Amino acid sequence: MPIRPENRHRYPPDWPQISLAIKERAGWRCECTGECGRGTHPGRCPNRHGAPAYGTGSTVCLTTAHLDHTPEHCDPANLRAMCQGCHLHYDAGHHAVTRAQTRARALAATGQLAVDVGPAAAPVMPPARPQALPAAPSAATEQLLLDFL
Repeated sequence: MPIRPENRHRYPPDWPQISLAIKERAGWRCECTGECGRGTHPGRCPNRHGAPAYGTGSTVCLTTAHLDHTPEHCDPANLRAMCQGCHLHYDAGHHAVTRAQTRARALAATGQLAVDVGPAAAPVMPPARPQALPAAPSAATEQLLLDFL
């Protein structure tokens, strides 16, 4: 996923090398094992960089996701190689919050006052995704998924 120009300063200068190392660690395959919340793949997502995506057939673009949504936190344990579908679903709640904050700032910049409707006015992150990961598929199941692609 491209980095927005206004956020580029939050990434370390060696981000391209860090991101490449994460993708190589993953063998250029999505590392999502269900934390995206889509519920469309048992165990590890079968999508591989450059190959057709399961379900849609679009070309997979492997990205590097920050699990805590903090670009400054580039510890390998906080980074996961994810296909664009899993990454977008994983970040959906975070994007909703930042979108609401951006809109509120834009309104304030034009001189419009926000209407305080109590707790409903504050953006809220959706409930955390379950931390228990599904069991990894057997080798035979994983091979069937890969053969299907």
